[in-house]
Amino acid sequence: MIVKVCGMREADNIRQVDTLQSVDWMGFIFYPPSSRFVAEVPAYLPQHSKRVGVFVNATLPDIRHRQEEFSFDLIQLHGDEPPLFCHALRTHLKAGTQIIKMIAITSPEDLEKTHPYEDDVDYFLFETKCSSYGGSGQQFNWNILQHYTGKTPFLITGGIGAKDTEKVKAFQHPQFAGIDLNSGFETAPALKDPELIQSFLALIK
Repeated sequence: MIVKVCGMREADNIRQVDTLQSVDWMGFIFYPPSSRFVAEVPAYLPQHSKRVGVFVNATLPDIRHRQEEFSFDLIQLHGDEPPLFCHALRTHLKAGTQIIKMIAITSPEDLEKTHPYEDDVDYFLFETKCSSYGGSGQQFNWNILQHYTGKTPFLITGGIGAKDTEKVKAFQHPQFAGIDLNSGFETAPALKDPELIQSFLALIK
């Protein structure tokens, strides 16, 4: 199971989380309204975890520029980017870069939005639908995902916290690839609690 820790910014905290061998991906948010917005390259970038750039309705040149700065392994699109944008993005990224597309979920009907993206993304990220792009910190009903019949693997995010170990362990789906952790493991915006993450992952992995 892939474990992504998102909303990282501070060099020392990045280093601490990067030492946790169970953290596979680390996300950096480039959306100015976010309290976890990354304005400049931190003094330390992950060496063990893969680097994920998170964008909301950004331009192709901006995403490419950030990839050159941060050497991203994956690009996450967290806005209203259409399938054609995802298709065009492939030609702007370094070879081998994978693309994640967020899909906001409240009902089984929302899963139909995945169909046009199937050939142009490597992963879906299923998030709780809310009025803003930054996420609500609330969970949606994961049972909805049993209606997902697509071929693209997915991660789950939205309000996952230390209390959810049994829920994560119990969830099963052929395309379930991993989880995305953020506010549920913070002491402040963009500051994660490494010990809390480590104890959580020790119980689910």
